Amino acid sequence: MSIVARSADSTLFGVAIASSSPAVAARCAHARSGAGAVATQNITDPQLGPRMLDALAAGASAEAAIAAALATTPFGAYRQLLAIGGHGAPAIHSGSGALGCVATASAADAAAAGNLLANPQVPAAMLAAFAAAAPALHLGERLLRALRAGAAQGGEAGPLRSAGLLVVRDVSWPIVDLRVDWNEADPIAALTVAWTVFAPQIDDYVRRALAPDAAPAFGVPGDP
Repeated sequence: MSIVARSADSTLFGVAIASSSPAVAARCAHARSGAGAVATQNITDPQLGPRMLDALAAGASAEAAIAAALATTPFGAYRQLLAIGGHGAPAIHSGSGALGCVATASAADAAAAGNLLANPQVPAAMLAAFAAAAPALHLGERLLRALRAGAAQGGEAGPLRSAGLLVVRDVSWPIVDLRVDWNEADPIAALTVAWTVFAPQIDDYVRRALAPDAAPAFGVPGDP
């Protein structure tokens, strides 16, 4: 299950994802500054992520970006793709070969989808939690709340084992790229712990990269 979203002013784009498979975010979560956020899941082809982002960066709508990526592969029936750009509605493709219980939900600034779900209400629960979170909250926090809501609604039919959170803004690197690649207890809880530690330092790390002579002093022992 995954959600792609943007901030109301389209300065932040992000993906939150969880799965019974290992290292799900490494293969399925993609985002690019100024372009958007996408997810490539079900029977995953990670190549489709950059292709969708290229189309979004060139000004394509989310629907057109997905169509452009699907035009490059003969295996679109096996893929579930989500995309959101800086303008227009998000879009979702669920191929006829998507596995198990497949469901999707879409709103103005976010879209959620999954396969092998415990029930078809999971994506709608994710979007409801995203919408209920105050817009002033960081996009990463809103995405995590959505992910937790999806799990609370039932998540996948099998146990979740990995999770990830990816957020980009107006710099060339992800400002958030947190992953739990294998956790047999609760990968979303582990991801939330990592977020709680990292979130207060996000802007400091950006300032240290752009202007280290004016950045705040290091606050964590051993901070690189």
